[in-house]
Amino acid sequence: MPAILYFMFYASLGLGTSLTFLSSHWLTAWMGLELTTLAILPLMAQHHHPRASEATTKYLLVQASATGLLLFATILNGWVEMSWSINEMKNPYALTLAMSALALKLGLAPFHLWLPEVMQGLDLLTGLILSTWQKLAPFALLMQISQAMPPALLTILGLSSATLAAWGGLNQTQLRKIMAYSSTAHLGWSVIIIQFSPGLALMALGIYILMTMAAFLTMKDMSSTKISTFSTSWSKSPEKMVAMILILLSLGGLPPMTGFTIKWLILEELTKQDMYTPATLIVMAALISLYFYARLSYFTIISLFPGTSNIKTYWRQKNIKDKLILPIATTAAIFLLPLMPLTLALTYFYN
Repeated sequence: MPAILYFMFYASLGLGTSLTFLSSHWLTAWMGLELTTLAILPLMAQHHHPRASEATTKYLLVQASATGLLLFATILNGWVEMSWSINEMKNPYALTLAMSALALKLGLAPFHLWLPEVMQGLDLLTGLILSTWQKLAPFALLMQISQAMPPALLTILGLSSATLAAWGGLNQTQLRKIMAYSSTAHLGWSVIIIQFSPGLALMALGIYILMTMAAFLTMKDMSSTKISTFSTSWSKSPEKMVAMILILLSLGGLPPMTGFTIKWLILEELTKQDMYTPATLIVMAALISLYFYARLSYFTIISLFPGTSNIKTYWRQKNIKDKLILPIATTAAIFLLPLMPLTLALTYFYN
C-alpha cells in the first residue's frame, strides 16, 4: 500500500476521533464514529488474507449495527425530549439503547464476543489501533452520558465485563485473543468507576493504553502471536522477554507495577461509595485475569509450551528503525507507580 494511503487513513482516524471529542450534537458525533470506522477498514484488510477479510467483514457488520442502534436512540431522544444535544439525553429508553450501542462498539460484555474473533484476524499493528485508538471516541460519548445513566446498569456492565473477560481468557493460546479479553476486562474497571469519578476512569483508560501499547510493540518486535512461539523467544532476547513478563504482570494488576495503581485507586473509590460487594467481585475477577497473565509468564521463561511444533525459529533479530517508542512505552507500563501522587493531583483537578 502506498505511503500516501497510510497517511490518509491515519489522518482520517485522527480526524474522526477529534470530531467526536469536540461534538456536542449527536449528528456530528455520529459522523466522527463513522469516519473512524471507515478509515480502519482498509488497514484491517490490507494483507488480502481470508482471515483478515473475515475479520474486516465482522467488524463492519458489528460497527454498523452499533451505529444504527445509536442513531435510533438519538432519534428517539430527539422525538421525545426535542433535543439533539449529547448532554441532554434524558429519556430512559434512549439512554439504555445508547449505552448498549456504545458497549457494542467498545467490546464490553455481554457484547464482547466479536472482539477476540476480529482481533485474531488482524496483524499486530492494526490490533493495537483497534485495542487503543478505536476505544477513545465511544468512551468519550460514554463519559458524557454516564451521569444520566442508572448506576446499577453501569455497575452490572462493569462487573460482567471484568468477570466474563477473565473467564474467557483462561483457555486461550493466541496472544491476540488474550489481549482482546484484556481490553474488555480493563474497560470494565473504567465503566464501573465512571459514574463516581470520570477523571479516574479516564486515567484508567490512559494507563490501559500505555500497557497495551507496550505489549503489542514487544510482540511485534519478537514476531510472536501464539504462546508456543512466544515461549521460544527467550533465547533470542532475554531482556525483552523480561520486560514483556513485567508488562503482563502489570496488565494483571500485580504490585508494584503501573497496573496495580489504577486498580488500587478504583477500589478505594468504590469503598468510599459503600460499594463493598461490587469491589469484592471485581477483585475476584482481577485474580482470575492475573492467573492467565502469570500462566503466560510461566510458559515464557520457566518452561517450553507443551507439544511439538514445526515452526521456524528466527535466531537473528530484525533491524528495527524506531527504537524509541518501545522503551518509553515499556517504562511507562511498568514504573509509573512512583508518579501516583502527581496523577492523583491531576485526577482531583479534573474532577
